[in-house]
Amino acid sequence: MALTIAPPALAAMLDTAARSHPLECCGLLLGHGQHIASAQPADNLAPDPARHFEIDPGALLAAHKAARGGGSQVLGYFHSHPNGLDRPSATDAASAAHDGRIWAIVANGGITVWRDGPSGFEPLFYDVVDG
Repeated sequence: MALTIAPPALAAMLDTAARSHPLECCGLLLGHGQHIASAQPADNLAPDPARHFEIDPGALLAAHKAARGGGSQVLGYFHSHPNGLDRPSATDAASAAHDGRIWAIVANGGITVWRDGPSGFEPLFYDVVDG
């Protein structure tokens, strides 16, 4: 089954990155199965947000609690690379949990998507669809 992203989720990631520039933005990818229905921005609590991201744990806990209550599942995370690198960085690789979650990276006005697999990041292709 192919990964799909709803147009508002794509727009939210691009808008959050543009508003945060030159700092890295970050947030949560929410949906069901292989469909990202929304992208929820979160505060970047990294000590050096120009070069790193750290999702506010309160936002992550709230999203997991909402999912347990029947809401959208946390499918993964998004963040921006203001330096233009459109693939996971060495820092991303070092921070990865290898848990199969989706990572979207916003760079140069576009979005690339990756699965945090057991052997590292694997590129994913996606379609933009409502639903």
